[in-house]
Amino acid sequence: MARPQMLKLPEVLDEIGMSRAAFYRMRARGQAPRIRKLPNGQVRVSRADLDSWWERCEQYAA
Repeated sequence: MARPQMLKLPEVLDEIGMSRAAFYRMRARGQAPRIRKLPNGQVRVSRADLDSWWERCEQYAA
């Protein structure tokens, strides 16, 4: 079974075209993709969670 692809926060921000501050504001409102915090404090987002978030954004825009 393949492990899910985990993206670093800068990769996610680059893909969605958003600043770190804007991302964390969205996160505070519960509107950002789900993040996973590693024991060393780094943040990761799974590819599946990011793709799901993109789909929800498209549904709200339609």
